[in-house]
Amino acid sequence: MARINKIFLGPAEQNKPQVRELLASVALKPGRLAVITAGKFALAGATTVGKVYLIQDNYLAQKGVDDDWAQDSVAIGLELFDDQLYAARIANGVNVAAIGTALTPGANGTLAIASTSDLVVAYSEEVFNNNTGSEQLIRIRPAGSASHLSAAS
Repeated sequence: MARINKIFLGPAEQNKPQVRELLASVALKPGRLAVITAGKFALAGATTVGKVYLIQDNYLAQKGVDDDWAQDSVAIGLELFDDQLYAARIANGVNVAAIGTALTPGANGTLAIASTSDLVVAYSEEVFNNNTGSEQLIRIRPAGSASHLSAAS
């Protein structure tokens, strides 16, 4: 069970986040990063360069954050803006030791800790040592408007 029950966390006055709807090239779990490949959402990976989207929970079908969008279904990807908060997935074994930790795309659309040579897509808004045995949602703030990846400094 996820620690957070929504992907878009606010602010409350932003009640209509900007989204893109596309077919899913694979099953997509809410909170994972995606890119557009061949006109469909595909999972972002460690070598991703370019614009990323955050897969939204399927609230239209009253599904939760642990319910995948099926392959070839229309999925919702959130546009990431740095004045908003989101919940995104980190892999098991990732230790976010401080608020403001730079995060980069990792394997299977999850986030990883960025090094100085990585591309930064977000910063942590909470401390969490994920030793739960599964990927978990953590609160993040995107690194830049519309989440175009930028080099870590």
